[in-house]
Amino acid sequence: MGVNWEFIIKFFPVYGSALLITIKLAALGILLSVGVGAVCGLILYFKIPGVGKIVRGYIELARNTPLLIQLYFLYYGVSKLGLVMSGETCAVIGLTFLGGGYMAEAFRSGLEAVGKAQIDSGLSIGLDAAQLVRHVILPQALSVAMPALGANCIFLIKETSVVSIIALQDIMSLTKELIGMYYRTAESLGMLVVCYLLILLPASFIFTRLERKLRYAEFGV
Repeated sequence: MGVNWEFIIKFFPVYGSALLITIKLAALGILLSVGVGAVCGLILYFKIPGVGKIVRGYIELARNTPLLIQLYFLYYGVSKLGLVMSGETCAVIGLTFLGGGYMAEAFRSGLEAVGKAQIDSGLSIGLDAAQLVRHVILPQALSVAMPALGANCIFLIKETSVVSIIALQDIMSLTKELIGMYYRTAESLGMLVVCYLLILLPASFIFTRLERKLRYAEFGV
């Protein structure tokens, strides 16, 4: 049997709304996880007493539990305690929880790459702690951490394929429905691959360009 182009022409537009849901979840998850990771990375870098152990425990939990288990807990487990959340909210929280752990380690490695001489130079010209972080530490840390941050973002976009288990009509859920209803596996999977490429290729290009710009701004190469 050849490719059924009529099936593809008919249903590919349907992927549009599902693709928007996937993009929305990925964007929110990435933005929030970057924020969480930055805060956690700074806490670990400055070795804040007491809080550092909590952050380290969170990172280990986030990185060593599958997103699938996290989503099941948020969507089915937490509701048993009386806190009912929508599938979209659970997906964003799950992606943020997972991504925050990976982002924190990326930020930590970048922060630790900042030389002590740079910090001493900032202090010597009268910068306070906030100014030191903003103008000296973070710019240099970002240039080092960007490859890992970009890889983590791509990873989170791919992980959105799991959210279909909590009744979200994303592109993975739509693909499963089309296969179940019409048995057009090759065409449905082909459209799924195209949709993910439409997200991942531009994202990969953007992160690569951003990494090069930061490296050039910092090191001139």
